[in-house]
Amino acid sequence: MSYRLPLGLLSLILAGCQSANPYVASSRPLPPAPAHAATTFDASAYPAPPRDYGRYRSWAWHDNQLPSGGALSEPGQLADAVSNALDQRGLRPARNGQASDLLVSANLHLERRLRQERDDYYPYGGYPYPYGGFGGYGSVGRYYNGYGAYASVPLVRTYEVEVMVVRVDLYDARDGQAVWSASAETDSQGSQGEREKALRESVKKALNGYPPS
Repeated sequence: MSYRLPLGLLSLILAGCQSANPYVASSRPLPPAPAHAATTFDASAYPAPPRDYGRYRSWAWHDNQLPSGGALSEPGQLADAVSNALDQRGLRPARNGQASDLLVSANLHLERRLRQERDDYYPYGGYPYPYGGFGGYGSVGRYYNGYGAYASVPLVRTYEVEVMVVRVDLYDARDGQAVWSASAETDSQGSQGEREKALRESVKKALNGYPPS
């Protein structure tokens, strides 16, 4: 068997590999970095550190403005309710002009809500025996001796009520970032004492869960 032919092909292949490559790589230099790149910190590239709620010990009103509550409550009632609720969470008003850890704002306004009530109506008279009226099937389907109606017919009543909505916002006094924001509502009907009690309950609900775990 002759080896001349394979050796000749191998020589041609090696000669082709040593020829000049017609494709030449080229690239443009990168543009220079902006002058402020070395001193600018991109906070979006890093996760925000967890907030230390334990360092918040004192508070003051945002922009030194007391919430009045408008015509829905007596002057100072909303401010007193917020102050008492914050006190229950270990937050004390800043004293003697000292800088506070938190800035607090609160407001109170009216909104309308639609509510529904369901009544069980017995079209053939009374409640099922033995609760009055005739016998027959009761609202739970149980049979009693006698005669009369079958199950009750539900009646749904829709009506509109007016509610007081309390909103409380807490801000970090150093950077102005929001720390807590929540709202709660209660019925606005009733006497002055009942509305004042409802106001305190609304503020308590709005701050329920602070500080977050």
